[in-house]
Amino acid sequence: MDQEIQLTKQPSQRQQKQELPPEDGTAVQDHTSQDQQQQREQAGGDAGRHHRSKLTVLPLVFLIYFEVAGGPYGSERAVRAAGPLFTLLGFLVFPFLWGVPESLVTAELSAALPGNGGFVRWADRAFGPLAGSLLGTWKYLSCVINIAAYPALVADYLGQVIPAVAGPGRARTGTVVGMTVLLSFVNYTGLSIVGWGAVALGFVSLAPFVLMTGIAMPKMRPRRWAAQVKGRNKDWRLFFNTLFWNLNYWDSASTMAGEVERPERTFPRALAVAVVLIAASYLLPLMAATGATDSPPEAWENGYLADAAGIIGGAWLKYWIEAGAVLSSIGMFEAQLSSGAYQLLGMADLGLLPAVLARRATRFRTPWVAIAASAAVTLAVSFLSFDDVVASANFLYSLGTLLEFAAFLWLRARRPDLKRPYRVPLPLPALAAMCALPSAFLAYVCVVAGWRVFALAGALTALGVGLHGAMKLCRSREWLRFNTAVVAVAAEEDHRGCVSAGAGDRV
Repeated sequence: MDQEIQLTKQPSQRQQKQELPPEDGTAVQDHTSQDQQQQREQAGGDAGRHHRSKLTVLPLVFLIYFEVAGGPYGSERAVRAAGPLFTLLGFLVFPFLWGVPESLVTAELSAALPGNGGFVRWADRAFGPLAGSLLGTWKYLSCVINIAAYPALVADYLGQVIPAVAGPGRARTGTVVGMTVLLSFVNYTGLSIVGWGAVALGFVSLAPFVLMTGIAMPKMRPRRWAAQVKGRNKDWRLFFNTLFWNLNYWDSASTMAGEVERPERTFPRALAVAVVLIAASYLLPLMAATGATDSPPEAWENGYLADAAGIIGGAWLKYWIEAGAVLSSIGMFEAQLSSGAYQLLGMADLGLLPAVLARRATRFRTPWVAIAASAAVTLAVSFLSFDDVVASANFLYSLGTLLEFAAFLWLRARRPDLKRPYRVPLPLPALAAMCALPSAFLAYVCVVAGWRVFALAGALTALGVGLHGAMKLCRSREWLRFNTAVVAVAAEEDHRGCVSAGAGDRV
C-alpha cells in the first residue's frame, strides 16, 4: 500500500501520548509548540461539551431523510421525462435496489471506522491517502453542488407566489444568497439543533402529502398512471438523473459518525427506518397526484405537485405544500451542509487537509471554518442551471460511490481482523453481487452524462489530484499545519493488520 505520507520525523514519546486520537473521532491537535493555546482550546472544549449531545436514532433518521430526499419535491421532471407509470415503478424499486446496498455498506463501515469523515476514512484505510483524498474531493464537491440546487428550488416555488422571484433578477439573487447565509449560521449553532430541527421540519413538510394522499384515494383512477409522453421519445437521461438525484447520498451521514451515540447500533436502525420512510414519501404522493388528476406528463415541471394538490384538495393544500417545499429545502440544506462540513473536519483529522478545518467553535463545538468554507463554495455554484447541477452532482457522486464500494469489498477481503460491531451477514461473493447492481447503475449515470458534465468532472478530478499533491508539498515544507497523529496511528494499525494477515496466510 502506497501510504504517500512522509513519516520520517517520528514523534517523541511525549507527543505520541498527547496525539493518540480519541475514539469518537473528534479533532486532535499536534502543535506541541503552542501548549498554552492547546490548554485554552481544551478548556473551551470541556465547556462546549455541555452544549453538545450525541445524535440518537430519531434525529439521525431525519438527517438521513433530508440528505437523501426531503419529500417528493423535485421529482416532477421524472413524470415529464418518462410518464407516470415508469416514475412510480422507479420510486417503488429504486430505493430498495439502490438504497439498501448502500445503507448496508454505510452501516458496517460507520460502525467499524466511526470517526468523522466517513467514507474518506474507508478509502484511506483501504487504498491509502490518495484514494481517500480523491474520494473526499468527489463526494464533497458533489455535496456542495447538490446543496446549491436547494436555494434555486425554493426560488422556483416562491416564484409561483411572488412573481419577482420567478425570473432572473435581484429578487431571485437575494433569495438565494440570503437563504445560504442565514442557514449556514443556523448550522453553526450545533448539530443537535440541526438534528432535532430536521425532525420538526420532517413532520411539518410531510403532513400535507399525507392529507393529499388521503383526499385523493377516492378520486384515483389507475388508467391515468398509463398516460404516455406525447410528441417525443422518453428522455431517459433526464429520468434517471432525476431519479438518482432524489435518492442518493445514503452514505452522507457517515461523515458525522463521530457525533453519533453508539454508531454500531444507531446507524443500522436509522438507515433501515429511513429506507422505508423515503420510499413511502415519494411513492404515495406521486400515486395520488398522477392518479387523481388528468394533467398530461408535459405539465409536470418543478413545483407542479403543489398545483396537483390544489386540484385535489383546494388552494389551502396547494399553499401548504408550497410552504412545505421551502421547509423541506431548509432541512436538506442544513443536513447536507452538516455532512459536508464534518467531512472536511474528518479529512483534517486524517491529515489530508490543513488542521484549521478541524477547528471547532468554543461554545457550540461545530466546525465553523469548515461550515464557512462549504457555504462559500455553495454560493459560488448557486447560479448554475438546475439540470447542470443535477447531472454534475450525480456524476461526481457516482465516481465516489464506485470507489466506496471497492473499499468496502477490499476491507472485507484484506482486513478480516478489522473489528466490525455491525457486520452485513453475507459472505464476500454475495457482497460483491450486492454491490454489482448499483455499480452498474452508477456506470450508466456516468455514460449518459453530456460533454459539459464530462469536462467539468474531469477538471474537478484533476483538481482533486492536484490538491492532494499540493497538501503533500505543504506538509513536507511545513507551510501549513496538519494533524499527523491519526495518520501515524492508522499506518501502524495497517502494518499490524498486514502482518497478522500474512501470518494467517502462511499458516
